[in-house]
Amino acid sequence: MSAYCVGGQILDVPATSLPSLVEWTLSKARLGQPKLSGPGRPADPLLVLTEAALEHFGLPTALTDEEKRAGRIPDGHTTVRQLARADWKLTQRGLGPWARIYRPAQGSERQCVQLCIPAWHALDTRHWGHAAQLPPAELARVLGVYATRVMTPRGSTAVTGLELMTALHPPTRASEPDAAGRRHPERNPGSLGAQPVDPAPCEAPDGHPVLAHLPRFHVRGPDEKLFEEAYDWARPMTDEECTLHHLVGIDVNMAFAAGANGLSVGLDAPTHVTNPEFDPKLPGSWLVDLSHVDLSRVRLGKEWVNLDGDLLPSPFTPKGDRPQGPAWYATPTVAYATELGYDVQPLEAWLRHHHGRYLDNWYKRLRDAYLTTMADLGVHTDLPPAEFLTAMDSYTDRDPDLGLVVSAIKATVKGGLGKLRERPRGEGWRPGQPWRALSRPTWRPDIRAAVISRTRINLHRKIVKHAAHTGQYPVAVLSDCVVYASPGPSPLDFLPYRDDKPLPGGFKLGVNPGLVKHEGTQTVLWGEEVRERFDAPTLNLARYIKDGTVTDTDTGE
Repeated sequence: MSAYCVGGQILDVPATSLPSLVEWTLSKARLGQPKLSGPGRPADPLLVLTEAALEHFGLPTALTDEEKRAGRIPDGHTTVRQLARADWKLTQRGLGPWARIYRPAQGSERQCVQLCIPAWHALDTRHWGHAAQLPPAELARVLGVYATRVMTPRGSTAVTGLELMTALHPPTRASEPDAAGRRHPERNPGSLGAQPVDPAPCEAPDGHPVLAHLPRFHVRGPDEKLFEEAYDWARPMTDEECTLHHLVGIDVNMAFAAGANGLSVGLDAPTHVTNPEFDPKLPGSWLVDLSHVDLSRVRLGKEWVNLDGDLLPSPFTPKGDRPQGPAWYATPTVAYATELGYDVQPLEAWLRHHHGRYLDNWYKRLRDAYLTTMADLGVHTDLPPAEFLTAMDSYTDRDPDLGLVVSAIKATVKGGLGKLRERPRGEGWRPGQPWRALSRPTWRPDIRAAVISRTRINLHRKIVKHAAHTGQYPVAVLSDCVVYASPGPSPLDFLPYRDDKPLPGGFKLGVNPGLVKHEGTQTVLWGEEVRERFDAPTLNLARYIKDGTVTDTDTGE
């Protein structure tokens, strides 16, 4: 057996069983990665077992349907019993696609090895592409680049995204020595702490224990439930837009990562307040009526401008509909209403007075990983707009393996944020009962809501700035993709560049998080035919702008 390591090194592996492989890894191979922060701990070694290795160690090369549902092989399997006899333990998820094998720590010494088994679908094709089919040396390179620039994978990209938050902000640290010279664990400043906190009732998803008092089939409205989600909005095209030739989609790079940058989030449990004064610096959830905000007249900076509000999505709802009364919003959404020039009078709020920029280092780590990898693929941060568009054409073809790393980095952002509000999994759970994710300090739906709120508001701000300057309005918006009718097929045919300089505060082409790239171009005729075909004048064309393919499944037909 051979071990293909990061950097091209190949080691002979004398192990004949999984327990002896673990012993060899910890005593001889000395794999791992340094810790990412002072109070943290080094990363455990990661072993990726190929199908040949699975056969060598007596493991199946594929899981049965029952094992797939369980996410593990049976505890009675020979290899699992071998581990137990050698005093090795498995975590609650057992021996599955991602497994952790360990012995209880002795003092500061940690003995733990992690397994990744691609043949058992450890590497999701939605995020890792064809990585599972790569030869060992190439797979070692892909995972090694990801581990070096992000962190050693701890499971799916979503799990790794969440674990990265904790690795950069460990919940505890060692205190200063007491009178007896002993140190003890204390809360690490700026972290979420070691204990989970309950969300505010409005922040809790349906079925959460804090909502156990509600009737079983009660449906919460916007005045009971915080609903900060990404855009899914579209409108019919105007007669003038139908005379143009093209529909061009632009997509915000790492939009949710950019939304997390510099965002102040709560670090502790919320406090309930009635009739509060709105404070844009205070993270929380606010019950406020924003139906009076009129997009036909808004303030940009110090000036008021008139717009066609009917052609704009509302910034306050994911579907772009104007609010009909009081609703719960995260702080960035309410702050944007005041930025547009309108007064707000919250009726009540759940506020977090202990707060900080918990996600800043997480953003920086992922941003740097993304930009470094894109630069390796020939897409640099200092390219003029036309050169940037050229560099982005088939950029993954220059090094498909690094293209897989880019995809995984993006998935780490979205998946990590999604884990902040992980829902119950598996059978046996009933509404009102806790589920496993609630035991984590990082189960924080309020932080997820704040990031999504800020991301949506950042996009709307650019849309408004663009409309005020050019008179152009989006035809469709889906999450971080915006579609405009354009006289030409390129973003440069409608973005107001002058001497390679963009509209200040508007859309700017570039690779940095928060800047935009070309998502795709179709004809206006295509858009009209698709909507007519499905009898859907507001079918969201942003969903299909990349390659133009629309299926019956997509539209629910």
